[in-house]
Amino acid sequence: MPEGKPVVPVVPVVDDRDTGGFFEAAAQGVLAIRRCAGCGAALHVPVPVCPYCQCGDGRWEPAGTTGTVYSWTVVEHQVHPAFPVPYTVLLVELDSVPGVRLVGRLDGRHSPGVGHPVRVRFDRADRVDGVVLPQWDLA
Repeated sequence: MPEGKPVVPVVPVVDDRDTGGFFEAAAQGVLAIRRCAGCGAALHVPVPVCPYCQCGDGRWEPAGTTGTVYSWTVVEHQVHPAFPVPYTVLLVELDSVPGVRLVGRLDGRHSPGVGHPVRVRFDRADRVDGVVLPQWDLA
C-alpha cells in the first residue's frame, strides 16, 4: 500500500436481507442468531428458507454473551493492511445455542486452547458510521 494512504477497513454488508438482523442487533449491543419461525431451528449461517421445515419466515433472537473456543489459529502472514499480524482467529461455539459457531479475532498471538471460555464484545469499525462487529475476549 502506498505511503500516506489511509487503510480502508474491511466491513460486512450490513443491510443484506438474510444477515442484516445480525448487524442491527450488534449495533444495539446484542449478539443474535436467526431462528426459524416454523420449527424453531437455529439458522446459522442465516438462510432465506429453513432446511428442516421449508418455512420462509425467521426471527432474530438474543444468543447470550458467552461461548467457548471450538478451534483457533494464529495468522502470521498479512493478507490485508487492515489486519496487521500476528492475530488469532477464533471459532467460538455459543454456550446458549450448542452447534452454532461464530468466527472472531484477537489482536496478537494467543494460545487459548479448545474449550477456553470467551465473552462477546462489540467493536465499532473505524471510519465506518454505524457498523458494529461482535468480537470475543478471553474470559
